[in-house]
Amino acid sequence: MVYKLIALDVDGTILRSNHRIDKGVKEAIQYVKQKGVYVTLATRRHFTSAKKIAKALKLDSILITHNGAFLANDMDAPWLEKRISPSESAAIIHLLEQTECHVRIKHERFSVANRVRQNQGIIAKMTIGDPLFYPVNFTDELGSHLEESPVSPPQIEVFFSNKKEGDLMKEKLLSRFETIDVNMYEENRMEIVPKGVSKGNALRKLGERLGFSNEEMVAVGDSHADISMIRDAGLGVAMGNAPKSVQAYADWITRSNDMNGVYYVVKEVFRKQLRTQIRTTL
Repeated sequence: MVYKLIALDVDGTILRSNHRIDKGVKEAIQYVKQKGVYVTLATRRHFTSAKKIAKALKLDSILITHNGAFLANDMDAPWLEKRISPSESAAIIHLLEQTECHVRIKHERFSVANRVRQNQGIIAKMTIGDPLFYPVNFTDELGSHLEESPVSPPQIEVFFSNKKEGDLMKEKLLSRFETIDVNMYEENRMEIVPKGVSKGNALRKLGERLGFSNEEMVAVGDSHADISMIRDAGLGVAMGNAPKSVQAYADWITRSNDMNGVYYVVKEVFRKQLRTQIRTTL
């Protein structure tokens, strides 16, 4: 099989644990890009943050952001976007406010979040991917804020103090709202997206636009949000630092993000593939 596209997760995949990109990863991505392989990012991060990483990697491709809810090369001209309506966003927030949790409404241009004074560790986890150039507005009453300034976000992220509270809230949300999907990642992080949104579905649609089948794609990731694209790609690769429950869906397990896992994928898959193509044409 000749692979024509590679989709890379960001946190835990491209980025090391110190949130930096290895020089080898940059070189590997440029190598396959120059050979005609389409390289895209598939991340839970908002578009602005993903675009900054894409620029560091010299990528000008359509990016899969907000875990598949917002696909674009240019924020002002999205190719595909799915959103939770303003009315449902407000209703969801009012329900979430019945328990103690940190909520972040993630629009591609900004975030709106509630203040949580009890657990600063929760807020620290939520700041990943939200640099200073991406405005984050904090408010004491998030529900009231949405009534005054309605938002139609592609994604809502929630952190609970424990897994039990998150699981109970997931049941309530799914029983009341038919137009959303609710996923629990790690033990206490919830993500709410429009129904049908996933990295796997987004990657399939991008492939259809580009004329690539799923079998012609490589998908690399490390988290439960990556399972759908790892499972559906022609070659699904899990990072060595991925949980066993994610690795179970992979065709291949590469090295960890701190041991040049992405570079190793490119070296072992694409360089061998490209050498084979050259020999075939001689």
